[in-house]
Amino acid sequence: MARVRVHQHVNPLAKYYRELPVKPLNLKDVFGDPEMPLHLDIGCGRGRFLLQLAKQQTDWNYLGIDIREPIVIQANEIRDTQKLKNLHYEFCNATLDLETLLENVPSDILKFVTIQFPDPWFKKRHAKRRMVKDNLVETISAKLAEEGEILVQTDVEFLAEEMFELFEQHKLLIPIGIDENPLAVKTEREISVENRDLPIYRRIFEKKSGKR
Repeated sequence: MARVRVHQHVNPLAKYYRELPVKPLNLKDVFGDPEMPLHLDIGCGRGRFLLQLAKQQTDWNYLGIDIREPIVIQANEIRDTQKLKNLHYEFCNATLDLETLLENVPSDILKFVTIQFPDPWFKKRHAKRRMVKDNLVETISAKLAEEGEILVQTDVEFLAEEMFELFEQHKLLIPIGIDENPLAVKTEREISVENRDLPIYRRIFEKKSGKR
């Protein structure tokens, strides 16, 4: 299958992406067993990271979302050729529409969330385009199961500080410092950064249990 060519940078605040007709996702429509724990990857790109996880850990469901529709379509085509019933990709502007997309997802299903190497939008005038904002943190925290975890990582130090602070401010989340990626699979970006011996800034945030 030919590699789809798309723009690397997509402005989530452009008119087209502000008006996407997003509907709540029904897990029964996209997964063979909708009761399995769910791993959500926000900004999944071409989806190869989740593809490998879905093959290795068949007792989890994997949902990837990305703002670039052509690569989402191709990712689902690849999933179909490999007949994976625990993997699905959705075209979604997470900056604005994540709450709507997850509206019907049961609160005890979402166990793990990954946000990995999001676009830093380096210029100050573009800072408002960054994906991780208060509303995104609130949506994830509200839907995350108790004791569920969020893995956030980037190779851009100022972006790491900004994202970590937003998650740390949420009253339901407990920050956990880590040195290594706890997952069995790494993204292409993570592998590239490590091969160049550059630092990666990582943190896990765990949702408090009602028992605490």
